[in-house]
Amino acid sequence: MIEGNISVEGFKNSAGTELGPSEWLLIDQERINCFADATNDHQFIHIDAEKAAATPFGSTIAHGFLSLSLISHLAGQIMLNPEGTVMGINYGSDKVRYLQPVKVNNRIRARARIDKVNARPGGQFMVKYTVTVEIENEERPALVAELLSLYVVKQ
Repeated sequence: MIEGNISVEGFKNSAGTELGPSEWLLIDQERINCFADATNDHQFIHIDAEKAAATPFGSTIAHGFLSLSLISHLAGQIMLNPEGTVMGINYGSDKVRYLQPVKVNNRIRARARIDKVNARPGGQFMVKYTVTVEIENEERPALVAELLSLYVVKQ
């Protein structure tokens, strides 16, 4: 496993590299409630423990978009950066699949694979990653996302 800074030449040839895992992150009710407030998504399955206990999940669950949004933090711990990186920009996603909900008080972490690195003019690199968000002690991950990042490298 490679982490952190890497030469520009090494970065150009990093497709296929597996990254991670990140550190575990606890998804507690406070985090879920804060996300509900930030997004105005107060569906009971996320914020009402009593009602959620009567569902097949048996407890509140994190919003799928909360799990997705935490990729910035989790993957930031494990991603490669070409030397001289000025900035990295979230460029979008090609595909996101939610495979299993994250129940309250579960811990999640991320693993990633660099799928493709395209050099562009002006010291830019478009990178496609496949990121998997795992749930501790669960066989199935919470989600798998194909994400795009644009890196700008000082020339």
